[in-house]
Amino acid sequence: MKQRGHFTIRGRVQGVCYRMYARDRAEELGLAGWIRNRSDGSVEVVAEGEESAIVAFRDWCRVGPPLAVVTDVRDAYAEPTGEFRAFDITF
Repeated sequence: MKQRGHFTIRGRVQGVCYRMYARDRAEELGLAGWIRNRSDGSVEVVAEGEESAIVAFRDWCRVGPPLAVVTDVRDAYAEPTGEFRAFDITF
């Protein structure tokens, strides 16, 4: 079953290649969507794919790459829209 996940990650998540590592992990899991830095220092993600892949990606987001220090992940779920063809880093 396909699902859409919307995550906001807080902590030391900018300036540590979080978006690059997240894109690589999302692609490994077969997810499509986007990731971007927010002006408040957090990172925002929208991803669509198989429910098990969304859960695995959310779990990865809670840890992040080696230099990240994740303090909070807010998550929400919805029906996928199918609007994405790849997983992109946006600005």
